[in-house]
Amino acid sequence: MNYTIRIATRESPLALWQAEHVAAALRTSYSDVDVSLVPMTTTGDQVLDRTLAQVGGKGLFIKELEVAIAKGRADIAVHSMKDVPSILPENMVINCVLRRADPRDAFVSKQYSRFADLPKNAHVGTASLRRQSQLLAMRPDLRISAVRGNVETRLRKLDEGQFDAIVLASAGLTRLGLANRITEYIDATQCIPAVGQGVIGIECKANDYVTRTFCATLNHLDTEHCVNAERAFAAKLEGSCQSPIAAYATLNGDQLQLVGLVAAIDGSKIIRDQITGLRHECNELGVALAERMLEAGADKLLAALHE
Repeated sequence: MNYTIRIATRESPLALWQAEHVAAALRTSYSDVDVSLVPMTTTGDQVLDRTLAQVGGKGLFIKELEVAIAKGRADIAVHSMKDVPSILPENMVINCVLRRADPRDAFVSKQYSRFADLPKNAHVGTASLRRQSQLLAMRPDLRISAVRGNVETRLRKLDEGQFDAIVLASAGLTRLGLANRITEYIDATQCIPAVGQGVIGIECKANDYVTRTFCATLNHLDTEHCVNAERAFAAKLEGSCQSPIAAYATLNGDQLQLVGLVAAIDGSKIIRDQITGLRHECNELGVALAERMLEAGADKLLAALHE
């Protein structure tokens, strides 16, 4: 008897690529599983005239997908983990994460070959407060504006001359076959990535044990430990996906290193720290680093943002 897995996904080209990628992996692993996509448009896709921070954060990209699962219209949802809030709805879990792709941010420009080449007062587009704060910390003279829409829309706005450059996640560009548009990869130590950046995650009901068993075969343990550390860090800070919070974990054998950052939106103040420990302590390491940074003043930066 065949089993069916319905994948709730956004309708953007990148989201559909990610959903098809997961579908193909499931079909390869299980020849008797029927996998289908359930595309839908989310509030985050529809509201494009305001920043995500103004309309409720990146959780707006996944809320409708979670409702579809809760109401039985889908079995799983495929997400970019950088879009997933630290706290999930009751009875929902991230059941597995796939191997992380390139976590770095990408500098894209038609005129300038490097971020350092941007002239004074250059106009840069980004949808991320995390990127904005770190870019302004490096270059306070820049004019940074929000650029919303899917990857293709943002590239079109750049090509039309609305910006001197834009900054996007390199993983998304690569997955869409647009790596040739990347002018420069920004080193992860220079601009710390978003929590979960470059990672595809699968969400489902916590009590749907059959579906969880099927999807668990796709899990990449190294990526899971790194993402758990990053998400524990963000959860302790109670930061939304649109807070100027960054975290990036790497592994060297069983040693996990986590770098975290909290910043003022204008880049005028940045608190950055790191912690190292054993991979199986990933959640504890994330919490410990967050607590240390809160004591160093991150609480005041986040309070100012909420105000």
